[in-house]
Amino acid sequence: MRLIIMGPPGAGKGTQAAGVADQYGIPAISTGDIFRANVSEGTALGVEAQRYMDAGEYVPDEITNAMVRDRLAAEDCKPGFLLDGYPRTLAQVEVLDGILADAGTPLDAVLVLTVDSEELVQRLLARAQVEGRADDTEEVIRRRQEVYSEQTAPLIAVYGERGVLVSVDGMGEVDEVSARISAALAGVTT
Repeated sequence: MRLIIMGPPGAGKGTQAAGVADQYGIPAISTGDIFRANVSEGTALGVEAQRYMDAGEYVPDEITNAMVRDRLAAEDCKPGFLLDGYPRTLAQVEVLDGILADAGTPLDAVLVLTVDSEELVQRLLARAQVEGRADDTEEVIRRRQEVYSEQTAPLIAVYGERGVLVSVDGMGEVDEVSARISAALAGVTT
């Protein structure tokens, strides 16, 4: 199963991605985790990515595309994968299309979690307190929502036109959302 999970920051993508990946025996690949690992290790990529993340902006495509291409070529991605946080722009969709075409592996589904915008802000502020994440201030959270609406939301239309979009209500308890996702993906053929 080759999947993308989408939704605005705070929609629960990371939480739900882990369960979906376990269910299908595929790796959950989060660009956010890749970026944070590079930042904590002080790599050149991490230093550059940190500047963008601190401002609530997306890391430039050329950096992100190279990381994703390398990651999808890894052996554990042969049976499939779940991408979390990629693609975020129409240009990244084109790059991903090329990566998948080169590998001869089509995308099975794009899962979109929908959540009320004020609920998102409250979730991320709560997470910031619990996890001590300095990048989750209210100003940065609201900017991320704007950037998502401007750059990423149009991808939903593209994948909808391709017939691979699976939209799931992301409001409620984690187990409730997980059950909705399982039911929605049950109809997807690989």
